[in-house]
Formats: sequence, structure tokens, C-alpha cells
Amino acid sequence: MSLSAIAKPILYSYWRSSCSWRVRIAMNLKEIPYDIKPISLIKSGGEQHCNEYREVNPMEQVPALQIDGHTLIESVAIMHYLEETRPQRPLLPQDVHKRAKVREIIEIICSGIQPLQNLIVLIHVGEEKKKEWAQHWITRGFRAVEKALSTSAGKYCVGDEISMADCCLVPQVFNARRFHVDLRPYPIILRIDRELESNPAFRAAHPSNQPDCPPELPNK
Repeated sequence: MSLSAIAKPILYSYWRSSCSWRVRIAMNLKEIPYDIKPISLIKSGGEQHCNEYREVNPMEQVPALQIDGHTLIESVAIMHYLEETRPQRPLLPQDVHKRAKVREIIEIICSGIQPLQNLIVLIHVGEEKKKEWAQHWITRGFRAVEKALSTSAGKYCVGDEISMADCCLVPQVFNARRFHVDLRPYPIILRIDRELESNPAFRAAHPSNQPDCPPELPNK
């Protein structure tokens, strides 16, 4: 095996990026040691736009993961790679229907909510309207997530085992709180979030525990 294949993975991450956060959770759950290379999305107009990082991720976004001699981008693709190459501590159920439900919840969050309230979109929307915009799309998406969870949830999003869906849900709840979304209409979402907040893998992945979290914002 080449040295690049056994080198410690490097995760290009931003402390408050929910996409980076998903991957941090997944790697923690699978107990994969990794180093973080912080990429500030706001410093100097955004380090993700520099030429050096564009070579890592042509989409100029985080995360990117260097692992097994490869560079991977897009959080869901990364999580599937981790699942397929490190199947121990699985994040997808064996049952075909449950697996489909996990992917359904992932798609609602990662395609139908998060991109619409992402930093690049909010900058385009403008400071005056960004909160209302984010609240609209998060509320719309959470109605769908809550409905999906009403038929799939056990202790966690799908049954009683943690899955990729949980890796995606927790960061999105954090975003909802950032934008002051009323979460009372979503009791299942809130229950699962509370269940996971003390899990060591989730706690270690939290923005406040990241090396690039601003010292004045440890609990934000």
C-alpha cells in the first residue's frame, strides 16, 4: 500500500459549515482519525476562492477530504465513500426500505433545505432579506422532514441506529436556530436532536469544538 493510501486523512473544513459538520460526525462515528485544515469562508473574501484551494475543490466550497490517496468533494458523496470503504460501524441500514428512507431524509435536507440557505445564496439575497429567506426554506423543508420522520423514526431518524440521516439533521437544526426558526411544530426533529447532542461523536464535531471556531464564540 502506498504512503498516500495510509496517510492520515485531511478534512478541509469550516467550523460552522453544516456540510463539513456532516462529514466530521460520520468520521467520528466510524472512529477514523483525521486532521482538519481550516478554510475560512469569510476571511479575505473567502479562502475557498483562492487558487490553491480551487485546485482541491473546483466548486470553491467545503468540505473536501483527502483520503486513501484521493481527494473527494461533496459531503454526501464523501459519506458514501466512507461507508463503502469502512463498513464497520455502518451508517446505512441493511434493510432496503430503511436505507431508502435514510437517503430520502438526506435528500430533503441536502438538496431541499441547506443549499437554499447557504452562505453564497444569502449573500446574493442580501442582508435585509436573508433571515426571512432562510426561515422560509428551512420551515418548508422541516415540514417535509417531520412528515418523513413520523413513519421512519425510532430513537433516531430511521429506527434505533444512527445513520447518515442523523449526520445531516443535527447541523440543519443548528442552522434553523441560527435563523430563529420556530421549531415547536417539529417535535420529532427536536427529540432526535436532543437525543444526539450528548453523543461523543456529535459533540466532538460541534462547531464550538473546532480549531477554527472564534474564541469569542464558543457556544454559538
